[in-house]
Amino acid sequence: MARNKRRKNGVTADQILLEIPTKAEQDFTQTDPWRIFKIMGEFVDGFDDLARIPPGVSIFGSARLQPEDTYYQAAVLTGRLLAKAKYAVITGGGPGIMEAGNKGAFEAGGISIGCNIELPFEQTANPYQTISITFNYFFVRKVMFVKYSVAFIIFPGGFGTMDELFEALTLIQTRKIRNFPVVLFGKEYWGDMVQWIKDKMIGYKTISPDDLDLLFVTDSPEEAVNFILKSQERVPE
Repeated sequence: MARNKRRKNGVTADQILLEIPTKAEQDFTQTDPWRIFKIMGEFVDGFDDLARIPPGVSIFGSARLQPEDTYYQAAVLTGRLLAKAKYAVITGGGPGIMEAGNKGAFEAGGISIGCNIELPFEQTANPYQTISITFNYFFVRKVMFVKYSVAFIIFPGGFGTMDELFEALTLIQTRKIRNFPVVLFGKEYWGDMVQWIKDKMIGYKTISPDDLDLLFVTDSPEEAVNFILKSQERVPE
């Protein structure tokens, strides 16, 4: 359910929060202490809406890929397979890969969740959502992805997709969260990056060789879902 109206001047809540406060801000509702209450409210709303869903899998990827793209079609099938396996499918709620993952789950009769975000330009929520939430703050939204997911599937995408990927890897590596599957979908797209990690990060010893095991790379929706299913069999009660 979209609770937040986009600001007419295109300035987002994140941008306002991260600006240095000025002396001209006399209205308490425009100050940082007041914004803390707004942030708390977003957490409460997100937790309330998602508290009773089954284990979820978050699907990330570019908003720019069209339905005729092979990765879009693969994301539809992946969402469908996850729904049939009784997982909730969680995406960023927009077009492209997000739409594809939601579409697959929605058409399979599963729980299809969109965690939408306020942006300075219009992001239209895709129509394949059984639960739709809109967030002002990226960091609140990212907590929802991690908290309610047992795995991430990362399709080809841009900076935002990279952000979600490496934040998850950081949280797992530092043991802030338990080790859960991070699937890179698309060997051709991700292959050079994985090789760079091997050559540079491991080569310079900025990560350990075992850290590469945090990634599973595939071109198969079935293989991606089976990998997640097997990982859940190993999770202690």
